[in-house]
Amino acid sequence: MKAAIFQQAHQPLTLEDVQQQAPAADEVLVRTVCSGVCHSDMHFVDGAWEMPLPTVLGHEAAGVVESVGADVSYVKPGDHVIMSFRPFCGRCYYCLRGEPHLCNDPNLDARAASRLSWNGGPVLQFANVGSFAESMVTTESGVVKIPDEMPMAEAALIGCGVMTGVGAALYTAQVPGGAVTAVVGCGGIGLNVIQGCEIAGASQIIAVDVVPGKLDMATRFGATHTVNAAETDPVAAVQELTGGAGVEYAFEAIGNTDAARQVFDMVRAGGTAVIVGMMPMNSEISVPGPAFLQEKKLIGSMYGSTRFREHMPKLVDMFLQGRLNLSGLVSERMPLEKVNDAFDLMRSGKVARSVLDINPI
Repeated sequence: MKAAIFQQAHQPLTLEDVQQQAPAADEVLVRTVCSGVCHSDMHFVDGAWEMPLPTVLGHEAAGVVESVGADVSYVKPGDHVIMSFRPFCGRCYYCLRGEPHLCNDPNLDARAASRLSWNGGPVLQFANVGSFAESMVTTESGVVKIPDEMPMAEAALIGCGVMTGVGAALYTAQVPGGAVTAVVGCGGIGLNVIQGCEIAGASQIIAVDVVPGKLDMATRFGATHTVNAAETDPVAAVQELTGGAGVEYAFEAIGNTDAARQVFDMVRAGGTAVIVGMMPMNSEISVPGPAFLQEKKLIGSMYGSTRFREHMPKLVDMFLQGRLNLSGLVSERMPLEKVNDAFDLMRSGKVARSVLDINPI
């Protein structure tokens, strides 16, 4: 099959012929229809994070089941599915606690390191998905069924950016109705945090970014106020917009330590700052210790704290009901061969999401 190979940081991906193992008894082979190009992928391409190389990147995808192993009962050939980059074992401490997004079964990652090969050597399948390829193999627990009427580009985005952002508001922070909120960073993740706050019924959603175009998008996705952090101190601006009180919930959606400190400073006593962005390797966040006497909380969010077999179908239903804007996130569509162009567009800040049409249906 054809796949875009990531061989070295700061270098373009190359399109190569890659060998893929047939699905094992508990695995599923999925024909990739659409893949989003996510900022998390770019963290590796740009060298902010490291991984074993070579790798097939891509982890935000939807496709059609081609074949299944003998023990698979959840899906059958022809089913439309969203891929999950956090397949679960169902047996570990976290799975038994109802937190499958934190599953740490090492066998799952070991499989992702052995399914693909190229030039006689192994190729890592990023995040158990590796969707910058014509097909993907994952465990049965790595897919969720969706109705055939769900468009594939929008479905793919649920696989990471939408679930991560909306889930951070609904499931990690559990934003209550009427809450006063702020979101720092209005890219693909931040726009979905904004949507999550709106779905929760937040009374105030303050969007913060340095790119005017992103602030315009934030307004279209539900922000009630915007702050251009290139022109004013965002913490002071948020304080002013909230009558000096600060927000109850603030979300960092960039992966920047300075922004993390800003969201902590934006929240009022008893408030919660949520780190959604993917921080650089070996980075540290510094916050003032005395603030914890005000019962301020600083928490992380992984994949929107999703129980994805439950939550992703709910997001699909909300889209089909016209209550969740997914089509507005799809800024550009292009073939797999243009994956490097998609990264360039992301760096420019001009897109919410680029989607690769790999096997259109």
